[in-house]
Amino acid sequence: MQFINKTILITGASDGIGKATAIECARQGATVIIHGKTQPKLEALYDEITNQGYPEPVIYPLDFEKMTPGDCDTLNSALHKEFGKLDALFNNAAWLGASTPVQQHDIKLWHRVMQINLNATFMITQACLPLLNHDSYSSIVFNLDDKCTAYWGAYGVSKAGLTALMNILADELESTSINVCGLMPGAVRTALRTHAFPAEDPTGLTTTDEVAKAAAYLLNESGRTVNGEPSHGKIFRLDELTAVTG
Repeated sequence: MQFINKTILITGASDGIGKATAIECARQGATVIIHGKTQPKLEALYDEITNQGYPEPVIYPLDFEKMTPGDCDTLNSALHKEFGKLDALFNNAAWLGASTPVQQHDIKLWHRVMQINLNATFMITQACLPLLNHDSYSSIVFNLDDKCTAYWGAYGVSKAGLTALMNILADELESTSINVCGLMPGAVRTALRTHAFPAEDPTGLTTTDEVAKAAAYLLNESGRTVNGEPSHGKIFRLDELTAVTG
């Protein structure tokens, strides 16, 4: 098992890619801290993980839309008290909002999407950095998307902001033990994708399990290099990881 005695925080673990990644990391031996805002979904995921005999996960419900600096301090204190450190962070949580032309985009909705997708991710990453910065290997992986075209509005801008955040963070942490990189999954069979493309046939889309294997690889120490090259500061498409994830 790849993640024995490792603790991984996964945001947006209630559904889709986050849920599949939590199960995959637990399957590989990790203690996963499963974040989301919907307690019943997190409890169902907890049961699914424990029923398969994997390490017992930790449920951490938190609404990114309402998150405050005080919530981040509480998160840091709780994780430090329980585990002493953190081995990996998967910044996965995201919300589509609405596909709307900028001229008609609702301003309140714009702020909500930015808060959930970008601001909250920055805040939780900042809170976790002291826990990740220890003597052994640790990693931060960003779930990214490239949607800088018409009608993607706040979602597209927030994801572009996450790419910038990842690049800046990777540059700042270059001399530390924290490996920072991004994953660009592409078209994946998720509820967010269905909401964005309701008429699309999902049959040919990438599955969340395929993405989970790639995310788990990057979160692990083996993900420090990909195809012989350092992964720090790089963004990987799913097909670039096929050879190493099977």
